[in-house]
Amino acid sequence: MRIFVYGTLLAGEANHQLLAYARFVGEARTEPAFALYDLGAFPGLVPGGTHAVVGEVYEVDGPTLAALDQLEGHPHFYTRSPVTLEDGTVVETYLLAPEQVAGHPIIASGSWRAR
Repeated sequence: MRIFVYGTLLAGEANHQLLAYARFVGEARTEPAFALYDLGAFPGLVPGGTHAVVGEVYEVDGPTLAALDQLEGHPHFYTRSPVTLEDGTVVETYLLAPEQVAGHPIIASGSWRAR
């Protein structure tokens, strides 16, 4: 399975070690249909915005996917869902609901690293 990561799972970020056995596919951007929010220690991606979000795609195995789901609290906090990248590829990522990000600032650049 291919996973799009955009925050603390990015290379060099705090939770990247969970992707130690994953195959890096490449850098990517979502289609411009999202909003990226700054929740302090981590970001939240919400569908329905107008921004393209910058991230990385990894190919993960079952145990890695299970570890990611546990970190992200899927399906009770983040929900793992399919999203379309700007090149038309469909991958999975972790999304939040709009009510979970209410009152938090949007990262207009679409880049967690550039916040």
